[in-house]
Amino acid sequence: MSSTVILGTGSYAPERILTNDDLAHTVETSDEWIRTRTGIRERRIAAPGESTSDMAVHAARRALVDAGVNPAEIDLLIVATITPDLPMPACACLVQAKLGVPSTAACFDLNAACSGFVFALDTAAAMIGSGRYRRALIIGAEKLSAIVDWQDRTTCVLFGDGAGAAVLAPSPGAGRGFIGAQLGTLGESADLLFIPRGGSSAPSTAESIAARDHCIRMKGKEVFKLAVRAMDDAAREILEHHHVRPDQIALVIPHQANLRIIEAISEYLELPMDRFFVNVDRYGNTSAASIPLALDEARRAGRIRPGDLTLLVSFGAGLTYGSALVRW
Repeated sequence: MSSTVILGTGSYAPERILTNDDLAHTVETSDEWIRTRTGIRERRIAAPGESTSDMAVHAARRALVDAGVNPAEIDLLIVATITPDLPMPACACLVQAKLGVPSTAACFDLNAACSGFVFALDTAAAMIGSGRYRRALIIGAEKLSAIVDWQDRTTCVLFGDGAGAAVLAPSPGAGRGFIGAQLGTLGESADLLFIPRGGSSAPSTAESIAARDHCIRMKGKEVFKLAVRAMDDAAREILEHHHVRPDQIALVIPHQANLRIIEAISEYLELPMDRFFVNVDRYGNTSAASIPLALDEARRAGRIRPGDLTLLVSFGAGLTYGSALVRW
């Protein structure tokens, strides 16, 4: 098994900014109410007609340029998303066609909600490690504005749209690249964060659409508690497994769901908040796009340097959770 290195990253956020004050005009809420509970000030909303695959392609092109890799070199394409353009085919197939990735590439979607990018990273690293793939493009992309109930103030204030991507390849030498991942699932708690209708067990009907049952439903307090516990466990377990002390981590890139969750993880790991990259205030929760978007911004801001150890940690619907270690 060969190790895997991240050659380049890219991200994309739609132009439209939806502020907390904007939301206060449509639902009973306020900037103060949202900020004090979540840390979110604004989020991005896709333009009319702008699809998940469109955003994925924007992020992917930037990652390919950063990596110095041509789309024709990609032989593995994974799109982590819960908001594909269509139920079928996979969003990855549409991205393949738009990017010009060869027909010989393996292209598929991965649904692990907010943990999607970490799951995709581990999956791609294993497939590259097998020796059968040489260049992988992994993307986290979401158009959550399409599945949010804009009349539910407890959820509509949390989510935004965007995409992030990374290009992976076999590592040219030992000592850097993807070190490992720790993934898990709490399926018995799946009903804490889900979409009630629209699947094979509960197809959409005119009545369910009128009731907005095809939108996100969440039990916020319960999800908050599980998110803190699961992310802390995932972080501790991967550090212990690879004999890494928390103070050896140069930067933590957590899933950007809620500033209070990130602050709780900071306390549990006994790491100062300046070791955490935070952009939830500007984008809100972008699910599978959250970590790759933050990762790209951190790299371009100079927060990640050669030799640094970076910890990625996530939690999402499913309930899925995961962590990954990368040395640059």
